Amino acid sequence: MIGHPRVHFRLTDSTNERGRALAAAGAPHGTLVTADEQSAGRGRQGRTWSAPPKSAVLMSVVLRELSETLPLAAAVAVCEALPVEALIKWPNDVWIDGRKVAGILVEGRPQEGWAVLGIGLNVAAEQFPDELNATSLTLSGAAVSVDESLAALVGSLETWLSRSTEEILAAWRSRDALLGRTVRWANGSQDGVAVGVDDSGALIVDTAAGRVTLDAGEVHLSAG
Repeated sequence: MIGHPRVHFRLTDSTNERGRALAAAGAPHGTLVTADEQSAGRGRQGRTWSAPPKSAVLMSVVLRELSETLPLAAAVAVCEALPVEALIKWPNDVWIDGRKVAGILVEGRPQEGWAVLGIGLNVAAEQFPDELNATSLTLSGAAVSVDESLAALVGSLETWLSRSTEEILAAWRSRDALLGRTVRWANGSQDGVAVGVDDSGALIVDTAAGRVTLDAGEVHLSAG
């Protein structure tokens, strides 16, 4: 069951780091790590994740039932847990009104049979680091607390991590924030129109040279 046992920190370096240590030590499937504040929270591509104390859901879950659709299912679960309509920006950011409200980071050692799913959800932060001010928002206008948001996320993960691949893909595709939009990647040197994801979760893009699939990395919406 997702959420049991639970380890909570007032302050830790990273819930994913603590989750990895617990997983390596044999923690069972579903072990939940939470924190009021992180000193070295991280997102994808080596970025930091920062938020004032008790203003965000900072959580990581040890998983021993692994699937290729784990990142997709997690993104859908986050959307389903929110009190307002949300979309998914490939590969694993959750957007409300075109701005990021949550991020997902999956790390682990599949060869050892475990992964750690990290989720950061902005709930009540009033300000962000300068580089994030223009692109991030919170749920503060939706009258929900961090504890309520955490409970909703845990319940939604319990539901969606056990769904079939077909259900997960259909739900993800219905929330695709990039569908039909021009995106750029490779430091802006390549661009095309996003036309969805394939069954592995790779992004499909139509370019002037033909159709390509991106199975890793990051894309940005074209300003043009």
